[in-house]
Amino acid sequence: QVQLVESGGGLVQAGGSLRLSCAASGGTFRNYAMGWFRQASGDKREFVGCITGSGGTPVYGDSVKGRFTISRDNAESAVYLHMNSLKPEDTAVYYCAASARLISVAKADYDYWGQGTQVTVSS
Repeated sequence: QVQLVESGGGLVQAGGSLRLSCAASGGTFRNYAMGWFRQASGDKREFVGCITGSGGTPVYGDSVKGRFTISRDNAESAVYLHMNSLKPEDTAVYYCAASARLISVAKADYDYWGQGTQVTVSS
């Protein structure tokens, strides 16, 4: 089984930047596609971005495209979410997740989830 631990969340001003990290253990990291999702208070969990096990071309949700970048370091079993030009509507709990599929934007295709890290963007 895979364990995932997010870190790097916090409070930032609108227009600022933040980098989230996700450390994985307990599996063969390169065999998993990795995704980031977020959930604002009272809302559904929303797809943010994903990347293949080998670090292939990432896919992003429309609301973050051009502002967020996902990357991974398989030697360190870690995946990152670089967030730029942050907006108040980016405020949410951010989760990383691992999938045995090649790539997916669907929550149901992810087998393991981290505990989440809070990102708050003030205006």
